[in-house]
Amino acid sequence: MSGAPQPATAAAVLRELRARRNPAQAAILRRFFKTGPGDYGEGDEFWGLKVPQIRAVLAQFRAVPLAVAGELLDSPVHEARFFAVAALVRSYAGGNAAARGAIFDFYLARTARINNWDLVDVSAPGIVGRHLPPGGGRRVLGRLAASPLLWDRRIAMVSTLEHIRQGRLENTFWLAKRLLDDPEDLMHKATGWMLREAGKRDEPALAAFLDVWAARLPRTALRYALERVAPDRRSQWMAVVPARRKNNLKTIADKLN
Repeated sequence: MSGAPQPATAAAVLRELRARRNPAQAAILRRFFKTGPGDYGEGDEFWGLKVPQIRAVLAQFRAVPLAVAGELLDSPVHEARFFAVAALVRSYAGGNAAARGAIFDFYLARTARINNWDLVDVSAPGIVGRHLPPGGGRRVLGRLAASPLLWDRRIAMVSTLEHIRQGRLENTFWLAKRLLDDPEDLMHKATGWMLREAGKRDEPALAAFLDVWAARLPRTALRYALERVAPDRRSQWMAVVPARRKNNLKTIADKLN
């Protein structure tokens, strides 16, 4: 396909993506995105396209209707779903208020198909984060953060990147507290990442949060949060004994006494 952007259909998009298949790259991506039995990406299919290739295909099409995005989200092919969420972000950015509301509702109704961390990360800030008011939207964020679905919880946290960019950090810290006990490593990384971004905007605010919650944060989240902090300060925070270890040590001491 060449020349001016063309009308989008699911069949046309899949044809363009399929033409760029790279089996060797697909094998690498299957390992990278943990598609083995019991992994978070179990069963995900890859055609081996890199992100710039998918975006180049998106540029070949005019606005992607929601019905077409829905068909692509239903695909077992990872790159088709990436195309769909990238198209939704593009449409949201260029839409009027009614269109943005429809895209927001459509997105939240299909989070089970936004089912890998890159799909969340490329779309949550530009749709959920942009749609919810900075510092607000907590009914939606709280519902997502309480969901048993990992991807809902990651959408909640990563969406606050848009608020951080606007200088509003409240939702990031609020969600970080709600997600302290999340069992998933992908959530520890997401929480730490957003705390790091918040700290780049306002390091004293991050320090104030860590003064209270560092011992409760999963160690992965704490390491991520401290990546941009001065080394001596970072060492001090990393020396904080995790609350779980404190509790274990207290239990052992009680048994010995």
